[in-house]
Amino acid sequence: MPEPHWDDLKIFLAVAREESLSAAGRVLRVDPATVGRRIARLEAALEVPLFLKSPQGYRLSAAGERLLGHSEAVEQAMRGGLDALAGPGERLSGQVRIGAPDGCANYLLPGVVTAMARDNPDLDIQIVALPRVVNLSRREADMAITVSAPTAGQLLVQKITDYHLHLTASCDYLDGTPPITSLEDLRGRQMIGYIPDMIFDAELDYLQELQVTRVPLASNSVSVQLNLAAQGTGLCIAHDFALPVYPRMVKVLPDQIALTRSFYLVRHQSDRKSDRLNRFAQLLVDGMRAELLRLESLT
Repeated sequence: MPEPHWDDLKIFLAVAREESLSAAGRVLRVDPATVGRRIARLEAALEVPLFLKSPQGYRLSAAGERLLGHSEAVEQAMRGGLDALAGPGERLSGQVRIGAPDGCANYLLPGVVTAMARDNPDLDIQIVALPRVVNLSRREADMAITVSAPTAGQLLVQKITDYHLHLTASCDYLDGTPPITSLEDLRGRQMIGYIPDMIFDAELDYLQELQVTRVPLASNSVSVQLNLAAQGTGLCIAHDFALPVYPRMVKVLPDQIALTRSFYLVRHQSDRKSDRLNRFAQLLVDGMRAELLRLESLT
C-alpha cells in the first residue's frame, strides 16, 4: 500500500470545503486535473473512497467525514507551528483574510488595515467584501465581521462595537423637493434600499422599521445604494461612518430616525490557540473601535 502524502490532506480539505475540483483548484491555485490526481492518490493510499462523486459535485463519504476532523487538526497544528516560529514579540507576518459586509469593507476597514499593514510590512491582509455571511467552515476567511452574533457552530464570537445609521439624502435631492420636517413628509418619496429577497441578515432590513413597502431603487450592495442616493435620486439609510465620503449627503430627520447596530468578530474556535491570529484580532478590534469613533465624529 502506498504511503499517504501529508500535503494531500491540504488538497482533501479544499475539496471538502469547496465541493468541487475546479473550485478547490482556484483556492489552491492548482489546475483541477492535478487536484483530482492528488485525491485519487490519497484514496489509493488509504484504501477508502473519501468522496461521493456526482454531477452536483464532491460530497464527503462516511470515511471522508471521519478524516475531516483529523485533517483540520493537522492544519491547525501547522498554523500553530508557524506561529511559534514567528515568536510573540515580533511583527505580524503571513496572510490573514477577513470577511466583512460590503459597507464595513468599503468605508470602515480601509483606514484600519492601512495602519496595520504599515506597522507590519510582512503582513498580507485580504478583505473579502460579500453581501452575505462569510462561510468560515469552508475557510472562505480566517475571521469574519458580522452584524449578528452567530449562535450555531464552534465559533469564537466577540462584540466589536455599536455603530449608528440614519436616513440620508443628497443636498441636490433635498433642494429639489418639498421640505421634510416629519415622518408624514416621507410618504411618496423615492426610497433606496436592499433588494428585499437578498437581505441576508434581519438586522439589515432597515426600511421595514420605517414601514416602507416599496423600494423602487434597490441593490444588495451598500456602496451602490449610497452612490444612487448621492446622485440625488432618493433617500436611503446610511452608516454614519460612510458619510464622510459623501460631503453632500446629509441626515434627514435625525432626531426621529436613528438606528443602532453592532459589529461582531467571528473566528474559528480552533484558532484560539494561535498567538498570531489572537494578536491580529485584537489589533483589528482596537482599530475598528478607534476608526469608527473618528468617522462618526465627522458627521
